[in-house]
Amino acid sequence: ESNFLILMLAAVLLVGQQHGDEPAGAEALLVLAQQLAGADLAPLLQKVDVIVLARANPDGADLGVRRAANGLDINRDHLLLRTPEALAQSRLMGEFRPVVVVDSHEHTVVGRYLEKFGAIQRNDLLLQYAMTANLPPAITRASEEWFRQPLLQALKVEGLTAEWYYTNPTNPTDLRLSMGGAQPDTARNVHGLKNTVSILLESRGVGIGRLHLQRRVHSHVVALKSILASAATHADALVALKRDADAQTAASACSGEVTVLAAQTTQQREILMLDPVTGADKAVSVQWHSSLTLRPLITRARPCGYWLAAGADDAVQRLQALGVQVQRLRTATALQAETWREISRVEGARPDVRGALDDGHAVRLVQVQVAHEDTRLAAPAGSWYVSLAQPLALLAVAALEPDSPSSFFANRVLADLAAAARVTAKPPAESLP
Repeated sequence: ESNFLILMLAAVLLVGQQHGDEPAGAEALLVLAQQLAGADLAPLLQKVDVIVLARANPDGADLGVRRAANGLDINRDHLLLRTPEALAQSRLMGEFRPVVVVDSHEHTVVGRYLEKFGAIQRNDLLLQYAMTANLPPAITRASEEWFRQPLLQALKVEGLTAEWYYTNPTNPTDLRLSMGGAQPDTARNVHGLKNTVSILLESRGVGIGRLHLQRRVHSHVVALKSILASAATHADALVALKRDADAQTAASACSGEVTVLAAQTTQQREILMLDPVTGADKAVSVQWHSSLTLRPLITRARPCGYWLAAGADDAVQRLQALGVQVQRLRTATALQAETWREISRVEGARPDVRGALDDGHAVRLVQVQVAHEDTRLAAPAGSWYVSLAQPLALLAVAALEPDSPSSFFANRVLADLAAAARVTAKPPAESLP
């Protein structure tokens, strides 16, 4: 019987059409797959493996609607995993462990921009990489220097325009523009917390059907080819970057601080749009909420891990689906811990979405306020321990700190704060498998 050694290259995952009414990304990925199979791009496959998920929301694509069949926004479900589509992407991430992930979308052309600014969108592509609390700085530097800068140059050569990704609030009198949010639940940010270079592309297409589809697809193809070329150029360095980020994250358990909640910084900016009558450039001065620099609002000491009650099966299964390692305590043990008590809960509209869903219910942001109490926790055998001495520790922080904006408790995955605690000293070795 022969034994075969399969040599895995640095992997790049390309995802299209998470929102069903945004077709250009899926079409571009089909073009790219054809070119990868032919002479044009085949040499890149000597440096990188490419996984193409062209249509991540097949039900929405079939119906021409944004959401998944169960009514949820897939792109804001990558921490909670309530949709089978987000769960499938998480499994792909676990199987191939890509060093780069690209998420191809489309942005609104007219909408509230005409109402608020008397203008329409100008840019062929809006771009952003992962920007959320606790990201390794080296991942951010690589995203900017190795990928975004060459991408901008590639677009310029083709006569295509680009800007940072941004949205605007539903309130017609609110003239703010905000870069994609810092919440750790979008594909862009969750993949970043998995220590990958994670890039969002948004072509100029929402609300105009298939108008100008060729240019929209071309914009994605140009950007995707640039990203693949950059990934091939830096393939070995990207593998080392991810390995180092994984190791540094795991080594940081029980020390330093983590940011639980962060906010964008505000400045005044001029954005180029188009005059809807003449088509000429129109400069619009806006209050700009930037995700390039985030302001920590809640920070606390990084724990050694988290304890979960034996009955917290839903939370455990979702953590495992994210790739987070969860251990069952072999023996009853006393844990040095902090428990939580809920003080308040506020729900509001998300600042990083286009607005209401089709049924009129806005995508919500839940913010919980809690108090902490040091305790000696009697943890029974069969309950769970989530160590932060692992590469995906920061996903556990986002999921299990109850006042994190996308936490399991805020979103009722964990029904009771008594079912979880922060563990501030390592459990005895004999209690763990």
